[in-house]
Amino acid sequence: MDLIGLSTHQTFVSPDPQVRQQNIDKTARSIELAYHLGIPTIRVNTGRWGTSKNFDELMKNKGIEPRLEGYTDDEGFGWVIDSFRKLIPKAQECGVVLGLENHWGLGRTAAGVLRVVEAVDSPWLQVTLDTGNFLENMYEQMETLAPRTVLVQAKTYFGGGTWYTLDIDYPRVAALLKKHDYRGYVSLEFEGRADYATAVPESLRLLRAAFE
Repeated sequence: MDLIGLSTHQTFVSPDPQVRQQNIDKTARSIELAYHLGIPTIRVNTGRWGTSKNFDELMKNKGIEPRLEGYTDDEGFGWVIDSFRKLIPKAQECGVVLGLENHWGLGRTAAGVLRVVEAVDSPWLQVTLDTGNFLENMYEQMETLAPRTVLVQAKTYFGGGTWYTLDIDYPRVAALLKKHDYRGYVSLEFEGRADYATAVPESLRLLRAAFE
C-alpha cells in the first residue's frame, strides 16, 4: 500500500514570532518524517485567528471567525507567506511537496489558498484539495485550485455529517480535475455517521465509478 500523504497541523496566524517559529519547526519535523517514510506530500494549513470558542462554534459560523483585535487579514497572510518561505528549503532538501489545504482560517477559500501559494511561488508549495471544505460555489472553487493540486481528499457523508452534509457530484469533480490533467491520488475522507464497515465500501464504489 502506498503512503500517499501525511496530514499535519500548524498555524502561522499569530502575531507572536515565537509561536510562528514553533509551528515552522514542527512542520520541518513533519517534512523530515515524510521523507523517512517515503511519503511524497504533506497536508499543511494556514491556521486561523483562534477567536472561536471551539470547533463547533467555528462550524456554526461556516468557518468564519473574527480577527484578533488590532490585526488585519493582510498581516495574517504576511505571517503565513513568510513562514512557508522559511520551510521551502527543507521541503526541497527532502523532496517533499507541501500541499496547502482549503481548510479553514485564511485558507477557507480558493482565493485565500492561492494568495499564499502564488506569493511563495515555489514548486514545493502546491495545493491539497478537500472537496468538503467549500461551503459556497464549491465546483468553481475546486476548479480554481485544480491546476495546482497534488492530492485530493474526497469527502463522503453517508448517514449525514457531524457538522454539515454536502451532496457532492463526483462525476463533475472528476471531469474538472481531468480537464486540468490531474494525475494524483484521490483519498477517501469519510465524515458520515453511518457504520464505517458499510459506508466506506459504498464510498469507494462511488469514487471509483466517478474517477475510473
